[in-house]
Amino acid sequence: MAINLKNKSTIIEKYGKNSQDTGSVDTQVALLTEKISELTEHLKSNPKDFQGRRGLIMMVGKRKRLLAYLKDRNLEDYRRLIKALNIRETK
Repeated sequence: MAINLKNKSTIIEKYGKNSQDTGSVDTQVALLTEKISELTEHLKSNPKDFQGRRGLIMMVGKRKRLLAYLKDRNLEDYRRLIKALNIRETK
């Protein structure tokens, strides 16, 4: 369930500070969002993949914690990111 290299580098360039920035919160959330969407599609066709479902739940939790951290640190970046990734509706 890994993201292909071309797609990963595109996400890093779009949301990172430079092409090597994989550690910033924006980049991590964007990569997790891509993995979550791919795994969701996989689970639609493989409903008995319970380990995949567990991984999905863990990724969603990690993304939630990263977004909470970003919201506490920089509210404007948080709002911009959730709008760009179309994660949830803004209040």
